[in-house]
Amino acid sequence: LVVIWVHSSNAVLYLGEGSLAADLVARVERGISEGVGQIAVPGFFMISGYLFYRNCTWEKVGAKVKSRVRSVLVPYIVWNFLYYLGYVVASRLPWISQVVGKGVIPFSLWGAVDAILHYTYNYVFWYLFQLVLLILLAPVLYPVLKRRGSRVLVFAALWVCVARDIRLPYVNAYALIYYATWSALSMEAWGRETVEAPVHPWALGSVLMGLSVFCYWNGLRLAWIPGFVLCRLLGVAGLWLLVPGESLPEAGAWMHMNFFLYATHFAQVRLINKVGARFFAGNPAVALGLYLFMPVVVLGVTWPVGTVVPRKLPRVWGMLNGGR
Repeated sequence: LVVIWVHSSNAVLYLGEGSLAADLVARVERGISEGVGQIAVPGFFMISGYLFYRNCTWEKVGAKVKSRVRSVLVPYIVWNFLYYLGYVVASRLPWISQVVGKGVIPFSLWGAVDAILHYTYNYVFWYLFQLVLLILLAPVLYPVLKRRGSRVLVFAALWVCVARDIRLPYVNAYALIYYATWSALSMEAWGRETVEAPVHPWALGSVLMGLSVFCYWNGLRLAWIPGFVLCRLLGVAGLWLLVPGESLPEAGAWMHMNFFLYATHFAQVRLINKVGARFFAGNPAVALGLYLFMPVVVLGVTWPVGTVVPRKLPRVWGMLNGGR
């Protein structure tokens, strides 16, 4: 839901730039998208890393990689191809092509391959692309993170890369820090006990959230990239510890369609905002209201599909939602 906010900013689309109303709406949206949104995708990496390496052994590495083929790789390929087809068709429909704004997109084998490999028409799948790479690195990451000495060396190298803006080939250094930190946490008995305890130390969670805000503020003030990375790590950990685990209800049905929601939200958000701007351009109340309620709107659109398709087409749903 926070990821939806990250991609829902619409102040410029509705109000342009330069006016007081546009500036106020943009400030509110930026505060949520860039402030609260700091913990969205990093949270995905941390949870993914924790669950992959939780109770992991050498004998289980292969099986865990294989299980992620169904839950990550297959839907990554399917959704990228569907997005490509969607843009090809939409670019040829008169009214919709104006909303898409990409001209006529040619249909070809290379175009499909490029769309799948480089998530060309589904930008938010950069996360899944990175996750696929991290999963494939499991035979290397597991022995390195399992040993505390090599773990320290790897994290030191990664933080140097972040501080000096050194780009790693293919793998995003920030993503690797988020993923590896909670992967290492899952390998320690004290880490699992803390994360999975029914009663969390909320005082520690409050301290971590405060430190997260402090790191974010310093990152902005000093243009200090490690501050943002620390902000995200501490923010996710703090929020987790603030959640009262023992009193949470069972996961609702809509929570099980999380992959489908993630895969479709970007297209929904862009379409809703662009159509809305055609009818309510210049209206700051509509722009801000739609932004604030966009997670609810997108969930409302997704809910019927996620309710009907699993019953009617379970195999199709399995591919679209990663077997969840």
